[in-house]
Amino acid sequence: MERGALLVLEGCDRVGKSTQTKRLVQALKDRDLKVEARGFPDRTTTIGSVIDEYLKYKKDLPRETIHLLFAANRWEQKDDIIKTLNSGITLVVDRYAASGAAYSAASTNKHLVWGKSLDQGLPAPDLVAFLSVNNEILSARDGWAKERFENQDFQKKVAENFLQLKEDTWKIIEGNQSIDDVHKILLEESLKVIQKVKTIPIKKLYENESN
Repeated sequence: MERGALLVLEGCDRVGKSTQTKRLVQALKDRDLKVEARGFPDRTTTIGSVIDEYLKYKKDLPRETIHLLFAANRWEQKDDIIKTLNSGITLVVDRYAASGAAYSAASTNKHLVWGKSLDQGLPAPDLVAFLSVNNEILSARDGWAKERFENQDFQKKVAENFLQLKEDTWKIIEGNQSIDDVHKILLEESLKVIQKVKTIPIKKLYENESN
């Protein structure tokens, strides 16, 4: 059976990932493609509920501990992600492992290698669409600063970390464009990748990197 593609949207807070995820899923459905949306952290699980409390300032945890929880939140979805992809369903995911590394390295001042290590072996994205938006624009958007990591200096560090994580599967999209223009680019890239990976086995994240 032809498999689905793992399409991931990444970027700093309030960059427009959730909006573009919804639009991309609908556009793919309109083309009669089997597709589902996912997002991380998945706040519906037991681990995810702890993360949610941390992000909303309801619980304090050591920064290294929250990194472990974010990684565990992704690992608890691993088998279902693989099963879904192998059933022919494409997944559009709002945040994934790159966010884990970029944010954890920024919050702990540890090396990105440390941030990546716990995700080694997870299903690898077939496309990472990184939405790049100016920090000043982000901080002016509705809802800014309601969660723990939403401040300009921190987000600047995160953006720099994201760019260091860039791989061949990444597509950097200028997020300062209109929502329609960003969607058009994202849809074009996604359709190409979905077609390309149909018969290619699912790869593992960071599988060629040594610990």
